Amino acid sequence: MRSLTLRLTVAFLVVGLTGSLLVAAFVGPLTRRMFDAFIVEQYETQVVATARDLYELNGSWDALRMLPPGRRLGPSGGGGVLPPMVLYDEKGEVVYGSVASSHPKLTPAAGTGQTTETLPIDVDGETVGFVQIVEAPGPAMLRGTLETRFLDGVDRMVRLSAVIAAALALVIGAILAGTISRPVRELTEATKAVAGGKLGLAVPVRTKDEIGELAASFNMMSADLARADRSRRQMTADIAHDLRTPLSVILGYSEALAEGKLAGSPETYEAMRVQSEQLNRLIEDLRLLSLADAGQIALNLRLVDPRALLEHILLAYLTAAEIRSISLQVNSGETRPVLLDPERILQVLGNLVSNALAHTPEGGSIVLSSESEGEVTIFRIQDRGPGIPAEIKGRLFEPFFTTKPVGQGTGLGLDIARRLIIHNDAEIEVESVPGRTEFRVSLHIADAGSTGGPR
Repeated sequence: MRSLTLRLTVAFLVVGLTGSLLVAAFVGPLTRRMFDAFIVEQYETQVVATARDLYELNGSWDALRMLPPGRRLGPSGGGGVLPPMVLYDEKGEVVYGSVASSHPKLTPAAGTGQTTETLPIDVDGETVGFVQIVEAPGPAMLRGTLETRFLDGVDRMVRLSAVIAAALALVIGAILAGTISRPVRELTEATKAVAGGKLGLAVPVRTKDEIGELAASFNMMSADLARADRSRRQMTADIAHDLRTPLSVILGYSEALAEGKLAGSPETYEAMRVQSEQLNRLIEDLRLLSLADAGQIALNLRLVDPRALLEHILLAYLTAAEIRSISLQVNSGETRPVLLDPERILQVLGNLVSNALAHTPEGGSIVLSSESEGEVTIFRIQDRGPGIPAEIKGRLFEPFFTTKPVGQGTGLGLDIARRLIIHNDAEIEVESVPGRTEFRVSLHIADAGSTGGPR
């Protein structure tokens, strides 16, 4: 049976049938035994009550001594056969017996050893005699027509209930099996479609249980795969474009120089050098991204003063800022040493400052600051540019995403910054309003006993 629906239906049917058979096997006999015990108890009670009534009516056992031994004392049974019994007076002498009345005292009748129990007969708080049931009356002997019909009706109802329970188990099992197997089939078909390249396919989420959660997770995975595929295609196109531009320039100049169509000059060589550097930066960025994806970026952790990092960034980008008449300054408060890889964090801060310089108009300002808040040190890079539009804020850290014209940036800077931040167990956030943008890098302060070293 390969069908999940069939297997679940059969499983529900087997469980239903098993339960029904167990009920029929235990409830029917138990009901019969309890009902028979009730009949026997009722018979004994009525025998004692009849003997008591006769004694109270006559004031003695004399009337009973005149009864023939075969006459029934007590209720009439279904079979009309009187169970063996003996009635004694208070002295232990036989008053009446359905068997030979030669029993001298309260001893097992006829020496058979089959006496089941002796029931006292009390009148006004005084024991006036005993009833001795010699042999336990069989339930079938005591059942009348109504009792037999009752037990037969109970047996029929138990059997009918078992059949109905099995039928319900079959119907409910088929319904539940279909409910469970239908989304599983949809997920199976959707998985095959995704494996065949149909990314972004979604299945309906019909329930809120575990299968519904599985369907929702599949939809999320399918959407992520489609998004990753689009990013991969876009990245491939962007890489091809960013590689083609400097290579075309270098190749054009090289051919012109080789064919003598262009005379060598410092300007020509400088243009080739600039394009080569751009090509080298792109290759290095791609290598760093591949290392980050593989988790192979080695960190050389040391205790570093945050202000020293900001001053290093200030010196590195001060000339570029002055060329565009942009004010670049450090405003650092009291900070504690931080355990980090200074080379990687400088690369992160450098990418953020480079990004701020690209979007800050001439005459604007960029402020670098750091401060310690509890167990965290926060680096802030704040610029007075136009701000980041809300519709692109969520895409800032995507690879190759850039708002600059084609050929003026690879769009890898912020993505590299984000990945390096993750490897340094830090966090990066951005807050932007018109006229101001601030990037925050948060790192945990090292304990006094922390030691550096590669990892």
